Amino acid sequence: MNQPAENPTPSSAVSLAQSSPTVGTFRERDGALEWSGRQETVRVEPWGPDAVRVRARLGGPVLDGLPGALLDAPPATESTVKTEDGRGLLTVGALTVEVSTEGQLRFVRSDNGVELLAEDRAHFWWPGPRLYTAVGNGHHRLEQRFAAYDDEKLFGLGQHQHGRLDQKGLVLDLVQRNAEVGIPVLTSSRGYTLLWNNPAIGRVELAGNGTRWVADSARQIDYWITAGDPAGAQRRYSAVTGRTPMLPEWAAGFWQCKLRYRTQDELLAVAREYKRRGLPVDAIVCDFFHWTHLGDWKFDLNEWPDPAAMVRELEELGIRLVVSVWPSVSPLSENHPVMDQRGYFIGTQYGPMAHADWPDKEVASTVQVAFYDATNPQAREFVWSRVKENYLEPYGIKAFWLDACEPELKPGFQENLRYWAGPGLEVGNIYPAENARTFYEGLRASGEEEIVSLNRSAWAGSQRYGAALWSGDIGTDFPTLRRQIAAGLNTALSGIPWWNTDIGGFHGGDPDDPAYREVMVRWFQFGAFSPLMRLHGFRDPGMPLGPAMTGGPNEVWSYGEEAGAILEEYLRLRERLKPYVLRVMREAHEEGLPVMRPLFLEFPGDPAAWSVDDAYLFGPDVLVAPVLEAGATTWTTYLPAGARWTDAWTGETYEGGASVTVDAPLDRIPLFLRDGASLPVLPAAE
Repeated sequence: MNQPAENPTPSSAVSLAQSSPTVGTFRERDGALEWSGRQETVRVEPWGPDAVRVRARLGGPVLDGLPGALLDAPPATESTVKTEDGRGLLTVGALTVEVSTEGQLRFVRSDNGVELLAEDRAHFWWPGPRLYTAVGNGHHRLEQRFAAYDDEKLFGLGQHQHGRLDQKGLVLDLVQRNAEVGIPVLTSSRGYTLLWNNPAIGRVELAGNGTRWVADSARQIDYWITAGDPAGAQRRYSAVTGRTPMLPEWAAGFWQCKLRYRTQDELLAVAREYKRRGLPVDAIVCDFFHWTHLGDWKFDLNEWPDPAAMVRELEELGIRLVVSVWPSVSPLSENHPVMDQRGYFIGTQYGPMAHADWPDKEVASTVQVAFYDATNPQAREFVWSRVKENYLEPYGIKAFWLDACEPELKPGFQENLRYWAGPGLEVGNIYPAENARTFYEGLRASGEEEIVSLNRSAWAGSQRYGAALWSGDIGTDFPTLRRQIAAGLNTALSGIPWWNTDIGGFHGGDPDDPAYREVMVRWFQFGAFSPLMRLHGFRDPGMPLGPAMTGGPNEVWSYGEEAGAILEEYLRLRERLKPYVLRVMREAHEEGLPVMRPLFLEFPGDPAAWSVDDAYLFGPDVLVAPVLEAGATTWTTYLPAGARWTDAWTGETYEGGASVTVDAPLDRIPLFLRDGASLPVLPAAE
């Protein structure tokens, strides 16, 4: 039933400052509240407990079926829709949405009417809180503006290298780049979490005079919002975007890799040496250039002459082989002609279907490579068919490293790309999630239950495809290590529970340098208390990029006797913690709670916990305070109020709500156990 908002009451009166105030029409439709006015339609509908989905479009009804992160159907929930005093009201549990006669939205707590978030006009005349600037063919540059709040802290938004946990005051591009991962979900200290359900290239501006989400070219505004504390919001967000599978037991252990093992003999020699030394290792990585040509997705038998024997020996040693698979295809690949003819590559608006230059075997210079279109179901099926035929079926390889999956364009002009799912500017950010989907659906269809892929990029919903994220090609110093704490915590609040760094960083690092050995030890300690623990990097001395390249040694014994002994102890500590890690991973699988948690996730009532950016909780029971400075032998950290904390090394106990300073010699990362929790930090003999 249409209900014109005529003769509005004073509380909902339109602004006389506007030259032509809009008085819209309300309608209840299939449990949703719709407002229409001036050729714009705004639809607000229940989308899970305490949550709504908002879509707005100029020039017609809202569209279904556009690319996004939300699952097809929301969880069932009770809601009410009504109009009163010239306003439309939709209530879903703890969240109530008020829509004014002018179509302006305000989100409040249902129990007390306290404002959580409200749209904000850019100007009293024009534009309003939503702006549509035509860019042609029914697409617009979209802007969605909300009010700013001086006391608000904002978290999430994927993984970035700016080092800030609270991102209030920042402007962030919504785009995928190596080490910069745009996942547009934002958690606020005011008690809401918002997903910008739009894979368009754009930006979010978290300014003092307003928050603005921008899509450079898209067809409609689409976002999801829920009310509640951060832990509750994580549960609801993961329910509507998909929860991660259960992590396989082997993946909770130690992963060994470097850039790169060039041959089968070299890789096996490292695996054998770990076992000879009695050191725990659960996975080893066969990195790039193991292939015949980029895009062949198969072993070069000149360097890897008997993959079946290699996999068999690794299995006997208790080690899983992880193989690097890139989404790019060289013109020298056997798959290039058929993929080109069938339209399986990302297209271009102008120029050839080649998106980057890259070295390949049997050619002296780089070649122009294309990327398969992971948004095309047929292209996904084709790529998986090659991976299945060349890795899974003959050798039983089931774990894959999905590198360069932003995709790594050179240059990164998404506006020139044409995907199966839509123009590059409209859908470009979804690529890494769809690439992970290739392997998830392929493994599931092959009857596999355990699914893990290691990805350099991600988008909202990547977690439901078994995608782990790592922080990309980063530096190798203490300032970079410090930045990874915020990067990991914001990733956790973006719905991705499986996360890790290259332990020691990626770009360089001399294993013989005492200063770098200290960085490695402190980073390795942090890695032992990361969701996934993986040693990787391009160590000195490096070589030019190409098929013959490798880096310096990067095994735990590569860093000298003193450092090596400490690394070995943390390998054994991680092994002792695997049952706890798997228990916390089950929480991620069943409830959507992250493994690496900001202090305020568990202690939202402690104001000080919202500002701690150099420590975190590893699951519910362990507070981890990595040492982040060279030469430090003591370390100070804050212990949240509401719990009693025990130093895991000394047994000394502290009441929460204060900072403490503890000894932190090189072999010790400060760890505190919550409320008497018992975990095997110390070896059994101690």
